[in-house]
Amino acid sequence: MGRLPNVFWMKNNLTPTPKELGYYFPAEFSRHDATWLSWPHNKETWPGKLDKVYPFYSQFVKELAVGEKVCINLNDAAMRNFALQHLEQAEVDLSKVEFFEHPTNDAWCRDHGPAFLINPQAVQKKIIVDWQFNAWGRKYPPYDKDDVIPTLIAKHYGIPVFYPGIVMEGGSVEFNGKGTVITSRSCLLKENRNPHLNQAQIEQYLCDYYGLEQVLWVDHDIAGDDTDGHIDDTVRFVNQDTVLAVIEENQADENYKPLQQNLTLLQNMHLLNGKQLNIIPLPMPEPVVHKGRRLPASYANFYVANHVVIVPTFQCGQDDEAMQIISRCFPQRKVIGIDSTDIVWGLGSFHCLSQQEPSV
Repeated sequence: MGRLPNVFWMKNNLTPTPKELGYYFPAEFSRHDATWLSWPHNKETWPGKLDKVYPFYSQFVKELAVGEKVCINLNDAAMRNFALQHLEQAEVDLSKVEFFEHPTNDAWCRDHGPAFLINPQAVQKKIIVDWQFNAWGRKYPPYDKDDVIPTLIAKHYGIPVFYPGIVMEGGSVEFNGKGTVITSRSCLLKENRNPHLNQAQIEQYLCDYYGLEQVLWVDHDIAGDDTDGHIDDTVRFVNQDTVLAVIEENQADENYKPLQQNLTLLQNMHLLNGKQLNIIPLPMPEPVVHKGRRLPASYANFYVANHVVIVPTFQCGQDDEAMQIISRCFPQRKVIGIDSTDIVWGLGSFHCLSQQEPSV
């Protein structure tokens, strides 16, 4: 791919970083211009279940389109027609949907999609940071098409792109929009991402390219998580001072101890404003198992859109409790549960599938 005239290769100390230029990554609960998705098509991701995913995925698009534009990456005209059939069947408002012929390897737009940063005071108010993507530690090749998606979107918009030159996934970082990110050592310090970097160096990259002042760390992931510990399955900001933290109440469950250890770390954290982190416990669902494999089912994988919060549900008794807890956290938004029992067979859910484009 040829270089764009407004591309910034951030591999030396001579070029300003996004942070130095006043850009930052807003919280997900801030206003969006759009939500970006990549249409599911990889049969290896949902072996034997891909067709079952489309009705729930289309319902997701329908709810998003009520309050914002939905931008969907897809491979070609045939896939566009296929997607249209499903979206029409779900009665999606297609006037709010825009298709982009940006071929992908898979559907996980949270991780391969663009990281939009904003600076309301700048002439160019929005930029994209294009981190490297290696399919969660080279687990699922090929991933070459996914890796260029942010630059294709930047080219469409004609906005600058910054290339940090290291691997980073959107699901591994959770922002409060006020200078703080929470992430996990189990993922970002895993040797299959950036083995040449230590924790302090990774923190510097996060601060420089997301416009941050503070990096907070938990240690552990949940059972079945092939991402090595994406934070969007365990800890989520619901406002600048408050997180939902996933806990397992069954002491015999394999998730009990690691999630308690994460909770202890969270209880000792303070934010830039000096406040102790406000923590609201969020239960785990009952184990979701398919063909003998435990899947990374978590209510924390919800997505916050302009008017709605989409929560994955799993046909179990904890669904209602989780929905009530999340509803209390977002009193100005409608909270809707969508069955994710089939979607999570792909080892992710609605947050993993989506990436927000913030308003300025």
